Amino acid sequence: MNIFDDEDDFMVSSPKENYFSIAKTANQNIVEMEIEKVFRRLAVAEKMLEERGLDEELEAQIKALVIDKDVDSRVASIFIELVGNIVTQCE
Repeated sequence: MNIFDDEDDFMVSSPKENYFSIAKTANQNIVEMEIEKVFRRLAVAEKMLEERGLDEELEAQIKALVIDKDVDSRVASIFIELVGNIVTQCE
Protein backbone atom coordinates (compact mmCIF):
# COMPACT_ATOMS: atom_id res chain seq x y z
CA MET A 1 0.00 0.00 0.00
CA ASN A 2 1.45 3.38 -1.01
CA ILE A 3 0.07 6.09 1.28
CA PHE A 4 1.79 8.84 -0.70
CA ASP A 5 -0.22 10.21 -3.61
CA ASP A 6 2.90 11.23 -5.45
CA GLU A 7 6.45 10.32 -4.46
CA ASP A 8 7.71 13.66 -5.84
CA ASP A 9 5.36 15.56 -3.51
CA PHE A 10 6.84 13.68 -0.57
CA MET A 11 10.33 14.83 -1.49
CA VAL A 12 9.44 18.55 -1.75
CA SER A 13 7.09 18.79 1.21
CA SER A 14 8.29 19.78 4.65
CA PRO A 15 8.44 17.11 7.37
CA LYS A 16 5.48 18.82 9.05
CA GLU A 17 3.42 18.77 5.84
CA ASN A 18 4.32 15.12 5.28
CA TYR A 19 3.25 14.21 8.81
CA PHE A 20 -0.16 15.87 8.53
CA SER A 21 -0.74 14.33 5.12
CA ILE A 22 0.13 10.86 6.43
CA ALA A 23 -1.79 11.33 9.69
CA LYS A 24 -5.02 12.00 7.80
CA THR A 25 -4.90 8.75 5.85
CA ALA A 26 -3.09 6.33 8.17
CA ASN A 27 -4.64 4.04 10.74
CA GLN A 28 -5.84 6.44 13.45
CA ASN A 29 -5.00 4.04 16.29
CA ILE A 30 -1.36 4.06 15.16
CA VAL A 31 -1.33 7.84 14.74
CA GLU A 32 -2.78 8.34 18.22
CA MET A 33 -0.30 5.90 19.75
CA GLU A 34 2.66 7.71 18.16
CA ILE A 35 1.39 11.14 19.24
CA GLU A 36 0.97 9.83 22.78
CA LYS A 37 4.63 8.68 22.73
CA VAL A 38 5.73 12.20 21.77
CA PHE A 39 3.62 13.75 24.54
CA ARG A 40 5.08 11.25 27.02
CA ARG A 41 8.63 12.28 26.01
CA LEU A 42 7.63 15.93 26.44
CA ALA A 43 6.19 15.21 29.89
CA VAL A 44 9.41 13.42 30.91
CA ALA A 45 11.52 16.36 29.70
CA GLU A 46 9.32 18.84 31.59
CA LYS A 47 9.50 16.74 34.74
CA MET A 48 13.29 16.56 34.51
CA LEU A 49 13.51 20.36 34.12
CA GLU A 50 11.18 20.93 37.07
CA GLU A 51 13.18 18.53 39.26
CA ARG A 52 16.33 20.51 38.46
CA GLY A 53 14.60 23.72 39.49
CA LEU A 54 13.22 25.74 36.62
CA ASP A 55 14.33 29.23 37.64
CA GLU A 56 13.62 32.51 35.86
CA GLU A 57 16.92 32.46 33.95
CA LEU A 58 16.27 28.98 32.57
CA GLU A 59 12.68 29.92 31.73
CA ALA A 60 14.00 32.93 29.77
CA GLN A 61 16.44 30.67 27.88
CA ILE A 62 13.62 28.31 26.96
CA LYS A 63 11.49 31.18 25.66
CA ALA A 64 14.47 32.51 23.66
CA LEU A 65 14.98 29.11 22.02
CA VAL A 66 11.40 28.80 20.80
CA ILE A 67 12.57 30.47 17.59
CA ASP A 68 15.89 28.79 16.85
CA LYS A 69 17.28 26.95 13.81
CA ASP A 70 18.52 24.03 15.92
CA VAL A 71 15.12 23.69 17.59
CA ASP A 72 13.43 23.92 14.17
CA SER A 73 15.69 21.12 12.98
CA ARG A 74 14.81 19.02 16.02
CA VAL A 75 11.09 19.61 15.44
CA ALA A 76 11.51 18.53 11.80
CA SER A 77 13.32 15.39 13.02
CA ILE A 78 10.43 14.58 15.33
CA PHE A 79 7.96 14.91 12.44
CA ILE A 80 10.20 12.66 10.30
CA GLU A 81 10.38 10.11 13.12
CA LEU A 82 6.59 10.18 13.51
CA VAL A 83 6.06 9.63 9.78
CA GLY A 84 8.53 6.75 9.76
CA ASN A 85 6.92 5.12 12.79
CA ILE A 86 3.42 5.48 11.35
CA VAL A 87 4.31 4.32 7.85
CA THR A 88 6.21 1.22 9.01
CA GLN A 89 3.29 0.16 11.21
CA CYS A 90 0.72 0.72 8.43
CA GLU A 91 2.52 -1.41 5.85
